[in-house]
Amino acid sequence: MKSSNIGGQAVLEGIMMKHEDEYSVAVRKPDGEIFVKKDEYHGVIGWKPLKKVPFIRGVFNFIDSMVLGIQALTYSADIYEEEDEHDTKDKKKKFITTCVTFFSVAAAIGIFVVLPYFLSSLLLKPVVSSYTWCTVFEGFMRIGMFIVYVLLISRMEDIQRTFMYHGAEHKCINCIEHGLPLTVDNVRKSSRQHKRCGTSFLFFVCAIGIILLLLIQVESPLLRVVVRIALLPVIAGISYEILKLAGRSENPLVNFFSKPGLAIQRLTTKEPDDDMIEVAIRAVEAVFDWKKYEAENFGNAEDFSGR
Repeated sequence: MKSSNIGGQAVLEGIMMKHEDEYSVAVRKPDGEIFVKKDEYHGVIGWKPLKKVPFIRGVFNFIDSMVLGIQALTYSADIYEEEDEHDTKDKKKKFITTCVTFFSVAAAIGIFVVLPYFLSSLLLKPVVSSYTWCTVFEGFMRIGMFIVYVLLISRMEDIQRTFMYHGAEHKCINCIEHGLPLTVDNVRKSSRQHKRCGTSFLFFVCAIGIILLLLIQVESPLLRVVVRIALLPVIAGISYEILKLAGRSENPLVNFFSKPGLAIQRLTTKEPDDDMIEVAIRAVEAVFDWKKYEAENFGNAEDFSGR
């Protein structure tokens, strides 16, 4: 396996794929046509050297992923509903995207950072006085809340289809990174789990959070909340570096620590049908020359057609 540095996400009846500064959104329209948009995204912070600094780059990449992801979701909804393509570029929709991004971050912090702290304090404080045990319990509660959240939303039909497209995205990337020509048959038999997935990133955030909070202890309940919020950029930066290492390494230790995130991906990805795989392939080919990549890393791509 060789990392291709392709990333993406599922959108409404489609997939967004990104490689370097280029991204594409491929959507299966109600009439069956696959509509593909290709564009460039340079990020919230335009100064590229800052995005190459280890541990700092993870914070900006996380923000960029959220902003681009919401833009791609909005665009896919417009295409699926047959709205005017140019309408997606007006100032009103950019403002809405900004508001939704801000609200999403605030809601995530409130639900998955602050709430577990208060719940763990409420449940354990009467019987356990140890800060260490309370912090560990809080961390596992955070992971449990995330899993319960995924299980609840996965019952929705639209989310189930989105998880299927998520699986198609992973399968395409795995197909390329294992030297197989990008065909529907090869993608279908590839794994729907990938070590660079955002789901694994969120698990690392929870796990790294437990470790850092055990090292940084404060007495005041208010300061404990402040510390948890203030540490988020640090936790995100460390988690990003671990995720990046996992994506390019087959080290047994790295694989071992990747297993929990891969296990959770069984909830956030589902097996796609061939129509979804076709959409994923179109999204990849719009921004990435997989034949050149495989020729450089595995030899002639045609040599792998029989795998």
